[in-house]
Amino acid sequence: MNRATDLLLTGLAPAIWGSTYVVTTGLLPDGYPLTVAMLRALPAGLLLLLWVRQLPQRGWWLRVFVLGALNFSVFQAMLFVAAYRLPGGVAATLGAVQPLIVILFSRLLLGNAIRPVAVVAAIGGMAGVALLVLTPKAALDTAGVTAGLLGAASMALGTVLTRRWQPPVSALTFTAWQLVAGGILLLPVALWYEPPLGPLTQANVLGFLYLGLVGTALTYVLWFRGIARLGPPAVASLGFLSPVSAVLLGWGLLDQWLSAPQLAGMVLVLVSMWLSQRGAAVRTGAPAMEQAPSSPPSPPSPPLAASTRSPSSASSPSPDSPRA
Repeated sequence: MNRATDLLLTGLAPAIWGSTYVVTTGLLPDGYPLTVAMLRALPAGLLLLLWVRQLPQRGWWLRVFVLGALNFSVFQAMLFVAAYRLPGGVAATLGAVQPLIVILFSRLLLGNAIRPVAVVAAIGGMAGVALLVLTPKAALDTAGVTAGLLGAASMALGTVLTRRWQPPVSALTFTAWQLVAGGILLLPVALWYEPPLGPLTQANVLGFLYLGLVGTALTYVLWFRGIARLGPPAVASLGFLSPVSAVLLGWGLLDQWLSAPQLAGMVLVLVSMWLSQRGAAVRTGAPAMEQAPSSPPSPPSPPLAASTRSPSSASSPSPDSPRA
């Protein structure tokens, strides 16, 4: 399969994560962020596990739970703390720092060289996301900013370790393990901090099914597969598609306006993504539209947990992080 196809399939994940805001605010019950995150990961992971019928071998259990915590549990918890304490635009902009952190962790853990073009592309993507979602009235909160940065760092480290730790199994199996581990870690936290869910409406059930089957099971299989084939830096830059998708869905479905700065931000994000992928293709020695180098057949968030709407961000979607 050529590199262009791998990019398209991997890019579907953050594009779908961008729909989380619309689904969460339109179909899911309010006030259960941790419960929603747990129900998004654990049932989907169990269904995939029943499908593949393969458990981690001895020596892999600890790694699977570390990855589940980084890619789901810690990331989701920090994402929701940031969403509650910050305007959506600020939280999304903080999450957009993830590609820069991935570049650093890739250097430390994978030995990848830090390429100036990748750094420029990551900074340009952050600026584009800021133009897309940040408002002049955005306020900062120390705890919220800290949580946003910790969430981005957690997902970035999980992305790099997913590439470093590659068991000899399919992307589907690797995704099942991580989803179950992340959901198990979230379960006691959700039960402790949040009240039980009330009776679910038909819309609630539809929302949970979409987030679990499409927004989690499908997307994370594509995401982890992309990490194995393309590498963490190339995949992390695709996470910028999430806020672009969220803003476009808000415009198309929620009658929100696209301002000139938002359009400029969208263009900047797309240019930054192109620059990042171009640089990655040159580094691997494969032109962007030709066959990518082979990699082991194993399989990031953002991102991503269901977004919550903060009072100061009701006019613009709070995209999944990507992370997701």
